[in-house]
Amino acid sequence: MKVSNPLWKDKLAADIAPQLARELEIYDNEVTLKKNGKIDDKVFAETRLRRGAYGQRYDNGQRHDGVETKRIPFPSTNTKSPGGVLWDAPGMQRIKIPFGGLNAIQLEVLAELAEEYSDSIAHVTTRQDFQLHYIHIEDTPAIMRRLAAVGITTREACGNTVRNVTACPIAGVCRTQSFDVTPYAKATAMFLLGHPLTQDFGRKFKIAFSGCKDEACGLVALHDIGAIGLVKDGRRGFEFYVGGGLGTVPQQAKLFSEFVGEDELLPLSLAICRVFAKYGEKKNRNTARLKFLINKIGLDEFKRRVAEERAALEPDSRWTEYLQHLDKTDEQPLRKAEFLQITPAVDAEFQKWYDSNVYGQRQAGYATVTICLPLGDITSDQLRALADIARKYTRETLRLTVEQNIVLRWVSEADLPALYSELKAASLEAAGAGSIVDVVSCPGTDTCKLGISSSRGLAAELRTRLLARGAEVDETIRGLHIKISGCFNSCGQHHICDLGFYGMSRVKNGYAVPHFQVVLGGEWEHNAGSYGLAVGAVPSKRIPDVVDRFTERYVAERGEGETFGAFIKRIGKAECKKMVEDMMVVPPHEASPEFYKDWGDAREYGVGDLGEGECAGEVVTPTEFQLTAAEREAFEAQLQLERGEVAAAASTAYGAMSHGALALLKHRGVGFPEDAESVMERFRKHLFDTNLFHDDFVGGKFAQYYFDAHDGRSRDFNSEEAHRLVEETQVFLEACYACYARMLQQPAVAAV
Repeated sequence: MKVSNPLWKDKLAADIAPQLARELEIYDNEVTLKKNGKIDDKVFAETRLRRGAYGQRYDNGQRHDGVETKRIPFPSTNTKSPGGVLWDAPGMQRIKIPFGGLNAIQLEVLAELAEEYSDSIAHVTTRQDFQLHYIHIEDTPAIMRRLAAVGITTREACGNTVRNVTACPIAGVCRTQSFDVTPYAKATAMFLLGHPLTQDFGRKFKIAFSGCKDEACGLVALHDIGAIGLVKDGRRGFEFYVGGGLGTVPQQAKLFSEFVGEDELLPLSLAICRVFAKYGEKKNRNTARLKFLINKIGLDEFKRRVAEERAALEPDSRWTEYLQHLDKTDEQPLRKAEFLQITPAVDAEFQKWYDSNVYGQRQAGYATVTICLPLGDITSDQLRALADIARKYTRETLRLTVEQNIVLRWVSEADLPALYSELKAASLEAAGAGSIVDVVSCPGTDTCKLGISSSRGLAAELRTRLLARGAEVDETIRGLHIKISGCFNSCGQHHICDLGFYGMSRVKNGYAVPHFQVVLGGEWEHNAGSYGLAVGAVPSKRIPDVVDRFTERYVAERGEGETFGAFIKRIGKAECKKMVEDMMVVPPHEASPEFYKDWGDAREYGVGDLGEGECAGEVVTPTEFQLTAAEREAFEAQLQLERGEVAAAASTAYGAMSHGALALLKHRGVGFPEDAESVMERFRKHLFDTNLFHDDFVGGKFAQYYFDAHDGRSRDFNSEEAHRLVEETQVFLEACYACYARMLQQPAVAAV
């Protein structure tokens, strides 16, 4: 293990809690056993995932921007060299930061680890975590020990566990909060961490806290448990929600209780976890989140089971002990409060930064400053500089945000010009925090094995173009939010913003072409108040034009005080579809080869050449035509849902699924007869049972959407159920496109 700071020798020996030290010793031994072939791959995968160590994509040792990484992949795992190897390529270490809170020494440790084991970059995630990419599994025990020495654990950062507990990054200094939710978020994180009743989940479990209801804050609506601070009759408590989640088919959390007293927060959360562990799906990971259990048994039955589990819990002093010491997480300023004197001669760049990145705290004379991190990245040198700044101007009061930034709290307003100068010296002075130029993106094809299109490459391009437009100072559009995911799985939270995009692939003119689905109508405010719906798949290289077209029309036609979401709702999904239809066309390869490459990647996209186009004209196969027709049906279902025609929307959505399946069957030569029952039977026999429809990415869950829709096609749907079915239809059709692309690469199959 590398130790650049001699103090670490003492730290590693003395500052790790005995229990945590023992856990790390066990993990270190497991790594050694895996190295020697003594542990099964699946068993070890669960072990490392529960400690935040992921495998990752690794293409030619380069990031999306072409910068070469300094670490090289290991040779094959079959190599019989002394010491052995564990992964063919480097992976990712996720680092858990409860409620996003951290201090200067922790920043410095992260800087060292990023520099010594990674590519000198730490990445802030949308769950207030840090991630280090391009690390090797054999280095993870050393990384974990050095983090543990400064009070950071990676335990349960991944895997089928309670993930990082998030909270509003300005809790405690917010002007509109009910109270500071920080101590409650911390207590929940620590209480559930490693708890024996939270170790048997079928999938991950996410919790968030918010001090306000109407702001974005903790994005409560998209969590398995969401708690909004509330004072009722002089008592502190929470408006309590359950069963939210994004993923391929998003669902907003349901109100569990209008008021849960603070003394019931921990036992109730544990009881909910216990119900999830006992009754949640275990075999089919695709339906193993809490939202699926609640949908299956109903909210009332879920509440009954929770009450039953709550009554059976043995009393635990930890449920209320922390309530006697809520002030332990209170923060104090380093410097006295002094107001900033703004003069007409103030620097224009400072003013722009001040307007977008500085928040006046509820404590007069103090401000919270957002350090805007494009793509969520911060270098080792910048981490060290920020640590010095935090010590100089505050009592090291820093927090990560779900928008992939860092906030520095309790800055005396009079210090803002000097602080800005020091941030500028470290290249951390970017303005536009929380604005349209502050684009959120998941790692996408840079490092994620599930990435389809380059979300980071697109995010960087959009940021560059929007800055050139001056969008961050345009009062009309500066407050809009853009979020991008590299695939269906919503890691970039594309459903809860004004303009969202998620990656996909299409076969056009005989070539694979990177695309993004355009998602409109989501709401960031009100704790992720509503989710958007997709309106069409557009080639990746035309997404910047999509952003320009929608924002320009909004500026030109919006009503007085009309939000972007209200504007989209007013013009309707059909009109939105028309706005992108001409952009969905992909020019021939020989005419515009750039369309066949992803952002920041000089290589041909995806599987490459699947056949030649004809005479510079687009050749559309019957299967492509039929899948496009099924997509049109899916969009018609959206329009029916928008008009309140719930039954029609559900019926149309199911029809689109059936027709998508039929298109694939016809391509296989087994397309007749065409009645719904026969299509289902042959889809299962020829595409699902043969594993042709689902690969490692798609899995079986999208086929299951079709199976469930078929079984339930005669029942009555409510609005929420129909909305979910429409979402499922869209991703099922994307899976049909992916299946078709795979079939094009296989030898022709005679009709069966």
